[in-house]
Amino acid sequence: MTVKPDALTDIAMKLRQFPELPPREDMQSPLYLYRPSHMTALAVFLGNPETTLVLGEVPVSPTLNYRAKVRIPDLTVSYCCNPSLVIEQRGYAIDSQGKAPDFVLEIASVTTGRIDYMEKRLDYESFGVAEYWQFDPTGGDYYDAALAGNRLVEGRYMPIETEWLDDERCRGYSEALGLYVCWESGQLRWYDPDSGSYLRTHEEEIIRAEQAEAELRRLRERLDAQEDSD
Repeated sequence: MTVKPDALTDIAMKLRQFPELPPREDMQSPLYLYRPSHMTALAVFLGNPETTLVLGEVPVSPTLNYRAKVRIPDLTVSYCCNPSLVIEQRGYAIDSQGKAPDFVLEIASVTTGRIDYMEKRLDYESFGVAEYWQFDPTGGDYYDAALAGNRLVEGRYMPIETEWLDDERCRGYSEALGLYVCWESGQLRWYDPDSGSYLRTHEEEIIRAEQAEAELRRLRERLDAQEDSD
């Protein structure tokens, strides 16, 4: 049976999942998001996993319609959404979720710098993404700044103020996350102004656990020594 072009269009427009997309060729997300476990730390901080999405490299599009533009942010955060539907559809369809993501972040690379800075900014603005952040680990070789944020105001992106604390530390406040997004010596960090501390990386969690175990061991040794002396 021959399927007419119009029928093919109707089928494509009723897709239930995003199509398979080619893998990323750069290592930016593994280096700056996955290995330090920044997404896990952020997910724990934000809580509500049933309704809050914190995920990397998820296709984001206004709809599953095959003709719609699709972008794949390095990090996507969305509140009051259906994370299970994202898994089912293999992406974030804004019309299916009933809202755009609240926060997306792109990490610059030699292959994506211009697209992130120009084209994606326009697309995320048109999608209605509340905040779009750009992080350049080189300090500005791929973008024109180490760190830049944009907040949606009446349908248009307005720059978020960033500040340099010293030569190696820059930050800007994300209203969407309730955290400072930080560039520190080329590394991404989250800083919580309420607690006055950073969200810990995987390495820092390991060090903290080892220090706690060592302290507990020393305490037990002192107690054993005290019992022996008694």
